[in-house]
Amino acid sequence: MKSRPTASPAHERPLPLPNAPVSPWWTPHRHADRRPALLARGRIEKAVRGYFAGHDFLMVDPPGLQRSPGNETHLHAFATTMIGNDGVGGMMYLHTSPEFSMKKLLAAGEERIASLGHVWRNRERSALHHPEFTMLEWYRARQSYDAVIDDCVALLRLAATTVGAGQLRIRDRTCDPQAEPERLSVFEAFSRFAGIELGATMDADGVPDGEKLAAAMLAVGLAVPEDRTWSYLFSRVLVEKVEPQLGLGRITVLDRYPAAEAALARRTADDRRVAERFEVYACGVELANGFGELTDPDEQRRRFVTEMAEKQRIYGEQYPIDEDLLAALPLMPETSGVALGFDRMVMLALGAPRIEDVIWVPVAESGA
Repeated sequence: MKSRPTASPAHERPLPLPNAPVSPWWTPHRHADRRPALLARGRIEKAVRGYFAGHDFLMVDPPGLQRSPGNETHLHAFATTMIGNDGVGGMMYLHTSPEFSMKKLLAAGEERIASLGHVWRNRERSALHHPEFTMLEWYRARQSYDAVIDDCVALLRLAATTVGAGQLRIRDRTCDPQAEPERLSVFEAFSRFAGIELGATMDADGVPDGEKLAAAMLAVGLAVPEDRTWSYLFSRVLVEKVEPQLGLGRITVLDRYPAAEAALARRTADDRRVAERFEVYACGVELANGFGELTDPDEQRRRFVTEMAEKQRIYGEQYPIDEDLLAALPLMPETSGVALGFDRMVMLALGAPRIEDVIWVPVAESGA
């Protein structure tokens, strides 16, 4: 994506996988059970493509194979070797998002582009996660990020309407997509749902202090783990206290993320502590992650280097920085962009309990 830099699988609490069906997905009776949802998926895809055509977007098709799969700490890529005509191999990756390719297209002169295609993320499998999934990503040059927020809401409403769903649903959680969305800053959400004044845990320039956040957590009775980095603690509170309360009854737009948690977004004009990053939630499920895009190559390099240093510290590995992207950023106009998990949107529109229920061919389990 447009990924969530802080959502480390080490402390995420995704919905667990329900008991797997006894029969494989490819047995005729299982396929017959799954087929109505898959056909509904096709209708939603057709409607989504129609939406973008109707709003003068070009649908583009970025390649999955990249030198850099993304430079965010908790994203894990699938690696492979590309062998040249000389027989010499070099490391390549399957992309975790088409973002870098699409930003180069914006630098080249495209203004309004969208992509609907497969992306790959390692270490991710649950009721809401799949190692290969479909991402809907789009960009609007010379428009504010409010425009892509409006797109997200319109698409969730369109998905529900296309399949005749009055509510988005997952298990016992529901959301009326036609209701007026709630827009909530991250600072407001932490205060309301966790009793923590997040802004007080960073300085005026947005530099965070892990010990201050740890103290704030202890003051409201939250356990503090051994890892007291601010980013880790932020994610713990977000996942455990905030996210389950979002998108219940109506869509929630969680807006104005701390700048420290927005590696690809520009800072807001009125408060350097926060950035133009948002996420869209329905039924407590994160569906989309978007930004007012950062176009300063020097600042972007600094953020990538910081992210990769943290990845090395936690996981003992890091990915190359895409130098072509950094070279292209000065040519890119002010732009807003967002990535939406297409499979998750289909899940909620159909009330499916697990992501594999709406994927035509699930990836085989490792070793299967």
